[in-house]
Amino acid sequence: MMNFIKLDALKQKLDSYRPLLPEIVSNLHDDLVLRWTYHSNAIEGNTLTLKETKVALEGITVGGKTIREHFEVINHREAIFFVEDLVRKREPLSERQIKSIHQLILKNIDDKNAGVYRKTNVIISGADHVPPDALCVESEMEGFIQWYRTEGLALHPVERAARVHGEFVKIHPFVDGNGRTSRLIMNLELMKSGFPPIVLPVERRLEYYEALDLAHTKGNYEPFWGLISELAEAGFEPYWFVLRVAP
Repeated sequence: MMNFIKLDALKQKLDSYRPLLPEIVSNLHDDLVLRWTYHSNAIEGNTLTLKETKVALEGITVGGKTIREHFEVINHREAIFFVEDLVRKREPLSERQIKSIHQLILKNIDDKNAGVYRKTNVIISGADHVPPDALCVESEMEGFIQWYRTEGLALHPVERAARVHGEFVKIHPFVDGNGRTSRLIMNLELMKSGFPPIVLPVERRLEYYEALDLAHTKGNYEPFWGLISELAEAGFEPYWFVLRVAP
């Protein structure tokens, strides 16, 4: 279950320190981009370490690693910047936004499928859930956005963000890059509501996958909600560290 009272109290506490000093904002942002990029890519199989990811973000090629892995790092950073721009515009989530985020994720990796809904059926390796037929993707995504703009907007921001993530990957609308895109649009929703973005640690990948599969096959979202709630709380911790205040 999600502890909305605790999450709201943490947000209220953080809001009491805003606006933050520019140097604090810059430091937190650099750290976030690195951790978010590293963990989200590592979950999907990118073998660059945290330090190697930092070097790649600085434009330096890491020996022994593929060009694709380097593009995944640069692309993810650009996708984060795009999401931050969307946060500033405060627009409701749309298919156009989702396709644009996905296009950035696969730029120079698979340009043919970047930002394009899949035309073939897919199997998620290691999962029991089977995504909908490719012929249904368009209508499923239309329904997803319709849900978001009605029922979704009535939910607590953290629950809405978690549901956006869960329902999007259930549809699995793209051939590749669904996981990264889902975590980006989840954080888009959190950030629009003033909550820190969630960084899902690669060390919890198995728990994450199992929780999603249980949700998609059995309709039991409780483990997934619990995981996202816990990570949403953890998202505040870097702020307490740099502000030198107790959580």
